[in-house]
Amino acid sequence: MNIFTTIKEDFLNVKRNDPALHNTFELFFNYPGLWALFFYRIAHALYNKGLRFIPRFISAVGQFLTTVDIHPAATIGCRVFIDHGVGVVIGETAVVKDDVLIYQQVTLGGVSLSKGKRHPTVESHAVIGAGAKILGNITIGEGAKIGANSVVVKDVPAGTTAVGIPARILSCQAKGSELRHDMLPDVNKEIFHYLIKRIAVLEETIKTGNIKLMEKEDHELTEIYSTFIKSM
Repeated sequence: MNIFTTIKEDFLNVKRNDPALHNTFELFFNYPGLWALFFYRIAHALYNKGLRFIPRFISAVGQFLTTVDIHPAATIGCRVFIDHGVGVVIGETAVVKDDVLIYQQVTLGGVSLSKGKRHPTVESHAVIGAGAKILGNITIGEGAKIGANSVVVKDVPAGTTAVGIPARILSCQAKGSELRHDMLPDVNKEIFHYLIKRIAVLEETIKTGNIKLMEKEDHELTEIYSTFIKSM
């Protein structure tokens, strides 16, 4: 796919995926993530031809206008959507494959100053939540979701969800699930729910001496605990 076809696909991708877009005119003023990709595509094409200063200059202009910092040497696939865009940073050796959704304030950064591959690889159909920091030469698997403000420093397998600081890998998602990053398991809430319920049952059993109450509630408590274990 040549550069002009790829840029056209970027514009069409916004129309397909953003319900906030009401007319084509808005594309020119309200989508810094889209224009950041536009500047990146041009800079990347020139960078691949062996030029260095001009691509970096184009990137600097793009960063000034959009507040999105994408190194011209980074590899970004087709139909990548940077929603809102403000504060997104994509490093030199980062690889972002097709149909990835990236929200604002995301960083695909390095953890060392050594040469070579030092930035993340994000496989197709992944969703990177707002404020997430993905650091180092790690891989975010196909269809994986990264929760908002998570800090990811280890590989995330395909089809899983990672949340927290540092990020923890949660159970697999349903195949073909919608690319949303607000519907994420809350493991802390689940275990606290279990502990509070368990303490309440124990207190009531001690107070009344009713052992049958504990036996009755035990089935529900077991289900809550099982949900927690499955999330880990």
